Amino acid sequence: MYTGEGEPRVRFNGGVRMHTHALRPHGRLLVQSGLSVLALVAPISAVLFWLSIPNGTWRPVAIAQVVLLSICGLAYLAYTRTIIRVDAEGISERGFMGLVKDFSSDEIGSVVLLDLYRSGALDTQPQLFVTGTDGRLLVRMRGQYYSRGAMDTVVDQLGVPMVRVPEPMTLQDLNRVRPELLYWFERRFTRRGE
Repeated sequence: MYTGEGEPRVRFNGGVRMHTHALRPHGRLLVQSGLSVLALVAPISAVLFWLSIPNGTWRPVAIAQVVLLSICGLAYLAYTRTIIRVDAEGISERGFMGLVKDFSSDEIGSVVLLDLYRSGALDTQPQLFVTGTDGRLLVRMRGQYYSRGAMDTVVDQLGVPMVRVPEPMTLQDLNRVRPELLYWFERRFTRRGE
């Protein structure tokens, strides 16, 4: 079973040993998110309990706490189950919402690797886009979730043509040049001639 980022797992396919690499998002994001939620919720909860216990109206506060903890538990479970598996035969992704997408190497046309400027900052983050033979986006790996090494593993394993954009781009530039690579909420209405 998988125990670390990029570690291969052996599977058998028609008598041939295949190494599947299991890639998971950075664990530090989970810790940072958990600490942020705790820093926001703990003081508010303490004050609400402090005000509601003397009045005997603490039950709705406790119910809200249980609901909030349940939501946090589901988010934790969803995050830890997020995974990308890749080998020479293709790539599969289980996203945060649990949707599993499988693509064979025959469906994969190319891999696009570029650096995208963060909004409102001068530093960049790597972005990897696995596109189909028809140009549509199949899998996206964002630098804030996956390491550069994980992206290199995808490139090495798939063995399809790779397009490396030499200069960093802004989200607006990428939207103008290749809007099909972006999620629907990242696309902006732009004129093609700009």
